[in-house]
Amino acid sequence: MSATSDRSVVQSGRVAFRREPEYGSVPEGSDAEKRLREIWEGESGWRGFFTTVDHKKIGLRYIVTAFAFLLIGGVEALLMRLQLARPNETLLSPEQYAQLFTMHGVTMIFLYALPVLSGFANFLWPLMLGSRDMAFPRLNALSYWLFLFAGLFLYCSFPFGEAPNAGWFNYVPFSSLEYNRGPNIDVYSLGMVLLGISTTVGAVNFVVTLFRMRAVGMSVDRLPIIVWGTLTISFANLFAVPSVSLAFLLLWMDRNVGTHFFDVAADGRPLLWQHLFWMFAHPWVYVVVLPAMGIVSDALPTFCRRPLVAYAAVAMSTVATMIIGFEVWIHHMFATGIAPLALAFFGAASVLISIPSAVAVFAWIATIWMGRPVFTVPFLYFASFVLMFVIGGVSGVMTAAVPLDWQLNETYFIVAHLHYVLLGINVFPVLGGITYWFPKFTGRLMNERFGKIAFWIVFIGFNVGFFPMHISGLLGMPRRVYTYPEGMGWDTSNLVTTIGSFLLGIGIVLFAINALLSARRGSKAPPNPWDASGLEWSVSSPPPPYNFAVLPIIESRHPMWEDRIQPTGRRSHLKEGYLLHHGREALGVHPFSGKPDVILKMPDDAWSPFLLGVFAAFMFLALLLRSPSFTIISFAASGATLIAWMWPRRSLAQREPPTPKQVTAAPSALKDDALPVGSAGEHSGGWWGVLALVATEASLFGYLLFSYFYSQSQTQLPWPPEGIPKIGVGALSTGVLVLSSVFTWFSERTLKKNKRWWAFAWLLVAIVLGTLFVGVQLKEWHNHPYGLTAHLYGSLYFTITGFHLAHVLVGLVILILLAIWIALGYFDEARNAPMRIGGLYWHFVDVVWLFIFTALYVTPIWLRGQ
Repeated sequence: MSATSDRSVVQSGRVAFRREPEYGSVPEGSDAEKRLREIWEGESGWRGFFTTVDHKKIGLRYIVTAFAFLLIGGVEALLMRLQLARPNETLLSPEQYAQLFTMHGVTMIFLYALPVLSGFANFLWPLMLGSRDMAFPRLNALSYWLFLFAGLFLYCSFPFGEAPNAGWFNYVPFSSLEYNRGPNIDVYSLGMVLLGISTTVGAVNFVVTLFRMRAVGMSVDRLPIIVWGTLTISFANLFAVPSVSLAFLLLWMDRNVGTHFFDVAADGRPLLWQHLFWMFAHPWVYVVVLPAMGIVSDALPTFCRRPLVAYAAVAMSTVATMIIGFEVWIHHMFATGIAPLALAFFGAASVLISIPSAVAVFAWIATIWMGRPVFTVPFLYFASFVLMFVIGGVSGVMTAAVPLDWQLNETYFIVAHLHYVLLGINVFPVLGGITYWFPKFTGRLMNERFGKIAFWIVFIGFNVGFFPMHISGLLGMPRRVYTYPEGMGWDTSNLVTTIGSFLLGIGIVLFAINALLSARRGSKAPPNPWDASGLEWSVSSPPPPYNFAVLPIIESRHPMWEDRIQPTGRRSHLKEGYLLHHGREALGVHPFSGKPDVILKMPDDAWSPFLLGVFAAFMFLALLLRSPSFTIISFAASGATLIAWMWPRRSLAQREPPTPKQVTAAPSALKDDALPVGSAGEHSGGWWGVLALVATEASLFGYLLFSYFYSQSQTQLPWPPEGIPKIGVGALSTGVLVLSSVFTWFSERTLKKNKRWWAFAWLLVAIVLGTLFVGVQLKEWHNHPYGLTAHLYGSLYFTITGFHLAHVLVGLVILILLAIWIALGYFDEARNAPMRIGGLYWHFVDVVWLFIFTALYVTPIWLRGQ
């Protein structure tokens, strides 16, 4: 193994630890390789199970857990199909059917479809990108534990007969307290908020990983399509998940606190629920589709023995699909009395979205047509997916025509379309993807003959089960009915659908059996058993704990096919590259140029993600049980765990650098300046993570303000009903908060100049001003003649300002911790990433208040003057 020397750089009288990028090779079985394995190998046994942050183990857990939920959701579906197989069946009561119907939708859409794709991305992204780990390993583990606990939370209601029962869309007023008094909807509301936290945390991790953890040379035009798909939906989740989380939170408050967001009797707006829900749920359709399309785009060419046709067009169509998907949520609300102009606009947008989807379809067909297909099990799943995609897409375009949608809405035609889109377009790529990457997951190959039997049963069962639903819908069968009388013309189609559903279930079970048996007894797989082109196939099967002994240098989109695609030209460096062997280290690159930017110290295995997941789940359970003391204890435990998680280590500047080693020069094209070691200043991955968090929090406040203005536009009552808020008080609190942000900035600047105690003093001033803002806000609340539950305006005003106040309190805790850490000497002019991160969050809180002040204080005065 070759290496370059370590060195330190003196800055302002202090030593900042930097190191030149090291270049060389690590032979398999060498002492260096064994040391890497020891460094990256986590604990075994039960401790390792709870503390691991290995992205490969987390990815496999996602896939296995999501597949278990798929089987549970399938059992629920089969029970419903038995109920509908014949007219006037009495196997299930209406309430039992409603709970099964709701939990089937929740399970398939939220607990299976996205989590299984997150599993693929978690396992494959670092291998495809040429990295040793995700950007935030502990955050990655937390995302999984929150997903698991949210699923268990939702299902804990089943044994008590109190499962969610208003459909996965949960429309009000049926889900309001007046018509649904049990805990069913509270379970759903709190479970979905907890699941939304998991999804958001995962999305932040994916976004920052793509921007910061790529191999050198991995430019955007060399990214696998699955990376494009997962990156696109991760951005979408940052902006869409806050909508549904807010909707469920407002509904929970209506049911448990007495607010009036959806209460018609108090001028609430049930249609607000549909807006908030479908602003999330329509993009979510593409969230569970685009990564699956990426699986096909990356794996299908392997069995066609040629690269994907029109790579750039497919990548851009992936992004375009999601962008347009955000614009068509009213596609689901054509029958709610929307204005004709809106119907025309959203109907046209619903047709327009078929164009980027068609680009991908034609690219897949052209790849098959121009290649030399090898009819293996993965190819069969991927090719059949194209057919499912076309059927589901065509039926979707049909419902984009408003007059036809009015006829088909609330019929089984929509149920058929939904299953082809959410199940057919997801399940077939997932089964094919599991088969394709099974060697990388386990080191073994799945049984080919058994796999083909399972495939044909799945394919026939799926189409026999779901295609007749189109016919049932065209014959007028309504959705969500638990039984039907004889003589309606639906008997035969329902019986055929039930038979097909059981056939599909048998195929899925056979696939699972094949996977379980093959994981133990399957043929051992070489590193690249399919002769694939992707970077993930350059390492052993399964991959070592560190992924890459040397970090590769990428020169093409198909590093394993370079010899056959371009006989001459530059070659990727897969056996020689950057050496990072001083502990758990990964290379951070510049987000846009992709040049080496920092040597990141990655965290070891930790208990904190699991414990935080447990305490968060307990907090939501306490809210369900309406236990204030249990809630406070769980909240305090969560906060203490977070503080322990964030507590900084001693500055790398205070450590002795390693002993210098023999220098071996890297190729001149790869020569770099010394890089900072650790999360120093603008090199911090945490800064980018908080930036992504700020984006999703800004969306949350945006949806809150949308709810405010939407409610204002629909009411016929005076707004505000009790008089305009005192703008003088609001202006005072605004000035105080803005001033606190200025002093926080002063603290950041003085710390960079190594004036630690001045930085501490300015931060104390900012904390005092932030506390003063809290006092002014509480005083203003006390002086209002109305409260949270007085009327719709009161509910909106106190929720918006209260939600912001909660962010201010969190920000104050962060500032206090930063002040303590400055006083303890953790930071200096080179080591100040937490200060920049905390400052970014505090500035965001202040900017949000400017929008709230304008909406709640300034706008009413302007409207009264019109």
